[in-house]
Amino acid sequence: QKEFLSDCKTIIMNGPMGVFEFEAFNKGTFGIVDILADLTKEKGAVTIIGGGDSVAACEQSGRAKDMSHISTGGGASLELMEGKVLPGVAALADK
Repeated sequence: QKEFLSDCKTIIMNGPMGVFEFEAFNKGTFGIVDILADLTKEKGAVTIIGGGDSVAACEQSGRAKDMSHISTGGGASLELMEGKVLPGVAALADK
């Protein structure tokens, strides 16, 4: 998978690849997390991790510190990228 992502300048992860909480099923998720962390460190890719489960996977893998941006707001992150107005952000702008 790394070769397919190696030319990317920005990579967004929103959701794990499976039931990473169980060791028998964590290889896919942790493998992707490792690839994203490596691409951030080696190639300067911007990695955006969104959602509580994705954040937990990055934390459990020990690679969270290597990502560019981590947010537990998975759905909100996607909506922001879609250009939707987030009520909390709109309220701050009104002040």
